[in-house]
Amino acid sequence: MKPILPYILLLLLSFHACKNASDKEGPTQMEQVMAVHDEVMPEMKTIADLVGELRSKVDSTAQGMEYEKAMKDLQASHKAMFDWMQNFGTRFTSDEILNGAPLSEEKQKWLDEEEDKVMALKEQISESIDQAKSILEE
Repeated sequence: MKPILPYILLLLLSFHACKNASDKEGPTQMEQVMAVHDEVMPEMKTIADLVGELRSKVDSTAQGMEYEKAMKDLQASHKAMFDWMQNFGTRFTSDEILNGAPLSEEKQKWLDEEEDKVMALKEQISESIDQAKSILEE
């Protein structure tokens, strides 16, 4: 049985994506972090599709091993996304994520960390997808 927490967080984050923009001047840091999440989340389908394509090409040849490496990089990116969401969901309440509830000093530091993590995650996902597409085009 798979853990349900990532799916609950995904649901909460999806609600956030649908929420109307606030009346404030520019997005808050939380909104910026969530915007990056919302940008890369659709790439999970792309990753799944590419893994499917690569899996059928993996064999013991040098080219097959390149396919396997690309597949494993995609799988690591996928896992990293869900690990990030799960960790993020344990650090912040839905009120903080969805409604902009004030953060404690400690949680503000956490949000700074999470912003760095989600940017690195975005890069990891982008690179793994680009690598897989490039290898499949060869």
